[in-house]
Amino acid sequence: MLLLNILQFIIDAAASVLGGVLLLRFWMQAVRVRPPSSVAQFTFTLTDWLVKPLRRVLPGIGGYDWASLLGAFLVVVLASSLLFVLGADAQMVLLHALLRFLNWIIYGFMALLIIEAIFSWINPNAPLAPFVHALNEPLLRPVRKVIPPLGGLDLSVLVVLVLLQIAQLVLSRVFAGA
Repeated sequence: MLLLNILQFIIDAAASVLGGVLLLRFWMQAVRVRPPSSVAQFTFTLTDWLVKPLRRVLPGIGGYDWASLLGAFLVVVLASSLLFVLGADAQMVLLHALLRFLNWIIYGFMALLIIEAIFSWINPNAPLAPFVHALNEPLLRPVRKVIPPLGGLDLSVLVVLVLLQIAQLVLSRVFAGA
């Protein structure tokens, strides 16, 4: 059983990295952010082997890179398939995969927000700061319209983090009932 847990951990770690990069690729394209060359090279090198064949099946529609999103979902389904080997039914595996996929999206947004907060405290002029800010802007803009900076302090990052955590709680309750 310990070896199975170790195998599951390794699969989950690799799938989380690959899935996270696929989701980043989708989000960069969705918000029309041009990544720095180092980020672009890493992202495309790690994901082209999966995205390019998927584009033949699912081309970009409406200006979105659906192949990257589908790739991330396929990665989470494959990572969750170990549950199927352990005796879970296919519907349970798909529900588990969907919950993990949605959690990856939420955790990705949280990570981007935390990185932006760290940049703003430590080095607002860091080379990646404008890139991270551009990725976060679609999340922060609606909150900034409702809650303007108070005394020069922008609380929008904190508010969005709290909202994402609430979304995660709601998702866990919804999927626990399924």
